[in-house]
Amino acid sequence: MFKKLFGSSNKAESASKLAAVRNITVGRTVSLDPLAWRRLGDETRFALDRDVLDISAQGLIRLESGQFVHRFYTDDHVMLQAMSDDEAGLENYDFSLFIPWTSAYPPGERERRVWRDRLSAPVFHGAAEDLPDYPRFWFSESDAIQPPVTLWETIWDDRAATKPYAKIFQTCMLYARELAGGRELMIALEQQPEGGETTHEIMIGIPLEMAEFRA
Repeated sequence: MFKKLFGSSNKAESASKLAAVRNITVGRTVSLDPLAWRRLGDETRFALDRDVLDISAQGLIRLESGQFVHRFYTDDHVMLQAMSDDEAGLENYDFSLFIPWTSAYPPGERERRVWRDRLSAPVFHGAAEDLPDYPRFWFSESDAIQPPVTLWETIWDDRAATKPYAKIFQTCMLYARELAGGRELMIALEQQPEGGETTHEIMIGIPLEMAEFRA
């Protein structure tokens, strides 16, 4: 699946160091507590039709701050995300769950500039994607124009592989809105995979407590 979406990379790396975050890694299943999203009621745009995730791919992002982002994907692009202070994912925290909302191929540079401008604003106006407005979560202390965050994600689909499936350059911003039952997240991003086509993506998410999932 990820070859089709992102293209493949020829850079050799070892998959032997792939993290198993709270026992989650490629080839395993994750059980979820549906109350994690049902408590948000009818206000939320987050909807998931099952409580078990089959993990078929895994991503790693190294942040300039020295922290790591671990991402675990299903074949239909549901994503469980965790932060950690170490590459092995032993000191893990800040879990969240995202579902895909929209995916589009920008036809040209004008559309890419418009998208980046939307990601730079303090509020993402989501009417074009049948979404409400989302205030910026990153840099929420300021209403000024803020360039989106850029990062590289390396994707693996096999713990025995010697090369990753893909490397993706991402330009992104995280948003959140407060609902009566809790917080809903939204991430909007531009993906530029090595050897693949640029896409614009929106994912809707929720925070996860450690007691709300297990592998």
